[in-house]
This record gives sequence, C-alpha cells and structure tokens, in this order.
Amino acid sequence: MLVRFWGTRGSLPVAPRAAAIEAKIAHALMRAQGRAFADEAAARRFVTEELSFGEGRTYGGATTCLEIEGADESFFVLDMGSGLRELGNDAFRRFGEGRARKFNFFMSHLHWDHIMGFPFFGPAFDPNTHIVIHSGHADCEQALRRQQEEISFPVSFDWLRAKIEFRVLTPGERYTVDGVDVELMPQDHSHVSYAWKFHRGGKTFVFSTDAEHRMDDLDDQRAFEGFFRDADLVVCDTMYSLAESITLKADWGHSSNVMAVNLCHGAGARKLALFHHEPTSNDRDIDALLEETIQYEALSRKDRQPLEIVCSYDGLELQV
Repeated sequence: MLVRFWGTRGSLPVAPRAAAIEAKIAHALMRAQGRAFADEAAARRFVTEELSFGEGRTYGGATTCLEIEGADESFFVLDMGSGLRELGNDAFRRFGEGRARKFNFFMSHLHWDHIMGFPFFGPAFDPNTHIVIHSGHADCEQALRRQQEEISFPVSFDWLRAKIEFRVLTPGERYTVDGVDVELMPQDHSHVSYAWKFHRGGKTFVFSTDAEHRMDDLDDQRAFEGFFRDADLVVCDTMYSLAESITLKADWGHSSNVMAVNLCHGAGARKLALFHHEPTSNDRDIDALLEETIQYEALSRKDRQPLEIVCSYDGLELQV
C-alpha cells in the first residue's frame, strides 16, 4: 500500500501570510551565506539537504485527507478535508474524465474540517463515478447533505451526479473492501471519532486522528495498543504537546506526541507519522515538535525496537 497525504492540518485550513514567506526566503538567503549556485538543481539541493523541512519548505495547510493506493480497482480515501479538492483534480489527471471510477471513503468523524472538501470534489459531479462512503456514524449522510443546504452552500447535494452509497460499519468486525481488510474502533472525541485499520499483503496501516488519549487512562491505552499492534505505519493525532494536552487543552478531543509514541511503543508499531497539526503552529513550530518527538522516542524506547518518526505534510507519500 502507498499512503499519500493530501491534507494534514486540524480544525481549519491555513495559509502562510506574505510576511511568513518573506521571512522564510530571507532566512534561507542568510543560511546560503552569499554562495552562488550553478543552476536551479544546485539551489534545490541546498534547500533539501542543508535546511530543515520547515526552513526550506512547508508542512501545508489543507485539512485531513489521505489516499491509499493498493486496493482492487478503486481509490481509498480517508476523510474529506479541504485536501480532497486536489485529490479529485489529480484523479482526473491520472485516469481521465469520462472514465468509470470508484472511490471508497472511510470517515473518522463528521466535524466540518473533515467533510468540508466534499462539495469541491470534482468526481462527485461525474456520472461515471461510484462513491461508497463507509462510516461508523449512522448520521453521515445527514451531515454531508446539511453542509450543502442553500443557507450554507450554493450547490445542493442533490446536484451531484455520481452514484453515492452510504454504509455504516460496526466496530469490532472485520470487512473486506476491494481486496483490503478493514476494521474500525471508536475513539474519545466529540460525537465520537473512529480509528481505521487497513491490512493487505501482510502489511498493516492504522489511521487514528481526533482522539484524546490520557496518561492516566490505562484501559484506553491497552485498547489502542491492541488496535495498533505490529502496525507498519500509524498516522496519529499529535496536535498538542503533552503539557498542552493535560492543562489548557484537556478535554479538547486531541492527543499529544508523547502519547502517540507511548501507544506505538506498547503496540510494537514500526513507524509513526505525526498528524493533525495545530492550525496556529508555523513550520518552525512543527519542526520543533518533530525533533522533540524523535528525542523522546529514543529516551523512552528502553529495550523495544526503534520506532521511526516522520512528520506528515501535504504531498508526503509513504510506502507500507
């Protein structure tokens, strides 16, 4: 399976202001110390090899949307955040307009930042498209229709031309969807969110966002260590630092980088992707969170296998 990230922010989309871009360019020029580059390729090597990711690039600002390549003749899409618009455009590029295609959506939950991209999803207006929306929420269709009511959006849900189905799945059961084994598990979040697990060809990928894991909740830890067990990749909600998650932002429905590492260590997972970035965090802040997480993993590892830590960004691709 190949996991492609189209949106990695939480709560609402963000975009850098002009001053932020100016500061980033000025900082890169200072780091270059007046050196000359033979061509653009040499300049790009400087950016990628000598600057941190946040110094030379950006983690992006689209809200939650991931794609999994590896199913039988269908797209697998996780959530419908603002990143879904670009995914839809790219799907047209890859497969051409007018060709029949199928999209399986798997919804963590129905908060606005996780569904706001659907009205801008081009394939939904194509009669050759078949969309199946899998959710643990019986009110999923209600949520998607409501955001396209005239008071909120000018294009009614009924104007969509794709064939659209809604399927409510039951936690604790295993389903096979187009060649991929799928499971879901409820998480602590307003109106409930669901973690998803995908298994194919001996590989396991877990997507767990918008979940609050508390240091003193041992039952929750045991349950999620079981759900994450031996996963090759876990994409996990790391919106806050540990200090934030237990003080000012306790009970806000999100978790910390420390809890994500603890759960992955307990589960014997192999790789953790930090996800659902705080919208007020800039690229430098996210760089710092990544470095802090890598240091914490090394200090807390003990005799466990190393856990690889990566930080998700819009455009990242990870092979599972």
